[in-house]
This record gives sequence, C-alpha cells and structure tokens, in this order.
Amino acid sequence: MVVGDDIALSVRVRFAPSPTGYLHVGGARTALFNYLFAKKTKGAFILRIEDTDRERSTVEAEKAIMEDLRWLGLHWDEGPYRQTERVDLYRKHAEELVQRGLAYPCYCTEAEIEEMREEMLSLGIAPKYSGRCRNLSESDRKKLESEGRVAAIRFKVPEGGEISFKDIVRGELKFRFSDIGDFVIMRSDGLPTYNFAVVIDDHHMNITHVIRADEHIANTPKQLLIYQAFGWDPPQFAHVSMILGPDRSKLSKRHGAVAISQYRKDGYLPSAMDNYLLLLGWSSPDDREIFSMDEMIELFSLDRLSRNPAIFDINKLRWMNGYYMRKLPLDEVYEQAIPFFLEKGFPMNADWLKKVVAVYREHTSTLREMVEEALPLISFSLPFDSSIEEELKFDHVTQVLKAFLEVFTPYKYKEVSASLAWELLKGVVDRVGLKRGKVLFPLRIALTGRKTGPELYHFIELIGVKEALERAQRVLDYLERR
Repeated sequence: MVVGDDIALSVRVRFAPSPTGYLHVGGARTALFNYLFAKKTKGAFILRIEDTDRERSTVEAEKAIMEDLRWLGLHWDEGPYRQTERVDLYRKHAEELVQRGLAYPCYCTEAEIEEMREEMLSLGIAPKYSGRCRNLSESDRKKLESEGRVAAIRFKVPEGGEISFKDIVRGELKFRFSDIGDFVIMRSDGLPTYNFAVVIDDHHMNITHVIRADEHIANTPKQLLIYQAFGWDPPQFAHVSMILGPDRSKLSKRHGAVAISQYRKDGYLPSAMDNYLLLLGWSSPDDREIFSMDEMIELFSLDRLSRNPAIFDINKLRWMNGYYMRKLPLDEVYEQAIPFFLEKGFPMNADWLKKVVAVYREHTSTLREMVEEALPLISFSLPFDSSIEEELKFDHVTQVLKAFLEVFTPYKYKEVSASLAWELLKGVVDRVGLKRGKVLFPLRIALTGRKTGPELYHFIELIGVKEALERAQRVLDYLERR
C-alpha cells in the first residue's frame, strides 16, 4: 500500500498520451509496462489524454490511440480523462501559488525569451529564464498590462540548493536549482504547461507510480518542486530506457518503427506485438522470450527494467509474429485474418478459410503476407510473369502436364485430401519417369503461377481437383499454341 492524501491507496498508474499523432512503439511500450504493473499489483490502469496543445491535438488521433490500445489488449480501468476538461482546476492551483508567493506573472514575449536564450548561449551558459519578471512591483505589472501584454505564470524556483529523488530504474538522481530556472506553469493563453498539469492530475488521480520514458527525467525536478510547493507526496518514478535502432541511432521509420496502427494493417498479431514490446527494456528471470499475457502479468516487475537502451529489430518482431501465427489457436488466427481475406476478395467460407490459414501460416510471418501468398487459390491468369514462364520452356513440361491430367482426371468430381493428392502426385512422377523435382516444380508453376508456396498436395486439396485440372489444361493449351 502507498500513502497519499492521508489515505491508503493501492497502486494506480496512468498512460497519458498527447493526441497529436499516432501511437508509436515507444508510447505503446510505456502503456504496456503500466498496464502489466497495474494488473500484477491488482491496481488500476488509468487513461489520461493530455490534449492542451490545441493546435496539434485532434479527435481523430485520440480515437486512433484508444483503438490501438484496445487492439493490444491494454484495457484501461478508468478514463479517458482529458486535460482540456480540467482547465479550471489548473488555474485554481496556479492562482494559489501566486497568492502564496511561490509563482508570479511573467509578461515577457516570445521574442524577448528567445533573445535571452541566444545571449546565454553566446556566453556559453545553459539557457534558462533570466528572472526578469520575478520581482516586478505592482506598478510595473500594471504598466505592462496597459501595454496590452498578457501574463503567463512562472514557478519561482529556489535560488540555491538541489533536489533529488530515487528513481526505481536509475537510482539516486540529483538536480541543482541553479540549472533549472523559473519555468512557466500557465501559458498566457490560459492553458497549463505539461509539467504543471501532470502534477495536478497525478495528485488528484492518486497516481502512485509514474512509469515513463527516460526523456522525461529532466522534467522530474520541476514536477517535484511543484509537489513540494503544495505539500503533496509525489509518486514513485521509474524512467525506462530509450529505444534505438539496430545501428544504435535514434529509432525512426528507416528502422521499421512506425505507428502501431501500421503494424496492425501489415498483419501483425497483437499478442506478438505485446510480447515483443515487453522485451524492449525488460528481461525475464529465466531468459525466456515467449509469454502469454497472463505470464507477462505474473512475471513483470519494475526491478527487471534495464537502464541500457533497448534495440528495436524489425526482423526479430517478424520472427516472433511468425511464431505466434503458428502457435496460436487456429480460430484466433483466422479471426484476425478475416479483414485481410475480405480485402483481397476471398470467398467468406469459414471452414475453407480455416484450412487456408492452417496451410499458409506455416511458412509466412504476418497475416498480410499469409493472405498474399494464398492469392493463387482464387486468382489464376495467363500469361505468367516472364521470369515464371522461363521455367515452362523445357521440353518435358508438356509431358508433365499431360501425365497430371491423366492421373487426376478420374478424381475430377471427388473430394481429394492432401494425403491422397500426394499419392496421386507420386503417380505423376512415376509416369513421367523423371526426378521428383523436375516434375513437381513445373506443376507448381502451372497450377499456382508462382515458384514457391506450400506443398503442392495442400494446394490441390484447397482448390479442388476440378480447378487444378482446368488450370493444367489451360497451361498445356497455352504452351502448345506458343
């Protein structure tokens, strides 16, 4: 149990995205870690939408983020709470700090702030606010207001000393007040800044643990100062390592890192995505890599989070997704694949499509790839691509096709299993009298229009002997005409 606001609270964590874009790998991992910790401790996972950037925030982005969270199975217990619906609360607390002399109105323009910044940089000083408005008299303030200036509110940082906190991942961290500078808590447009709103929200939502990316470490001392100013107990912080590409540079699209919604469109499974995200900065006690959601919840702990950057490897993700495609229950993979079958115009025959999934998932890595590979089941046209037709120029190919027609024609109107199709194919090989590869390879091309795919006997079972015979006859006629 954690004590806050003088009452005992169970663990409460939050995921707080800004709806200015889509949910990316880093944000999804943060959401997953928070979700797992909440479920492990039987606590609450809260969704908060930090939408005070009115110019860039959109309803569409908010909906997309929530849709991706649901797809990943990260269902929140409370929310979504939106910061734009809580502005009066932020203003009330900011005014309290001003009245207590812990914050003050600042009338500096953006141009003046930039001028201060450039001057400090030219002197080799780390930029921070100079404190120009810190000690303005009442008459000075009225004069500036008469000029039409609208004040922001700045927090008054103590002039000497330091602040420290113990991060769950990184241990003791210290920051000097002299490096921080007075910072804005309410902008001149009346909206709160990130560092102010997040403290007010976390306090009133009784957040006990803040699990977030290490890019927020520099924000933490400012937030702790606000907690101190109100006399509130801060949550515990855990700053997780950044994610890098395989070349150890900042993660970007060139490394394959795109929005979570794109992985969904590309045919990745949510269970595989969750499993892969877990391993970006967390290690299991027994070095395993494959986990169900229940196992993730059972094993997850903050003390297994790594300080070292995690490496995003799209090939590892593809491998893991392929593993899940083969190991998950057939019905589950089929349900996930339905949108891809619909997109490509497959007939919606559930029993048949489940057979398609059972065959094609064995050698593909994503749902989209699986359905693309299965297209020859419903699509056949001549002429083939030139590189494919090259394989049909050999003299024995017509002999192979004629032997196929002879062996399979008696089964034209019968249901043929894969095992029977295999026996019949061996009969074709015997009739032609050539090595198996020289017979089955041109047959594969003739029936599928492709050089690779599942075993030919599976393909024949799926399309049926009648369709296979018609395709073989069309190719034979085509070759003889040519």
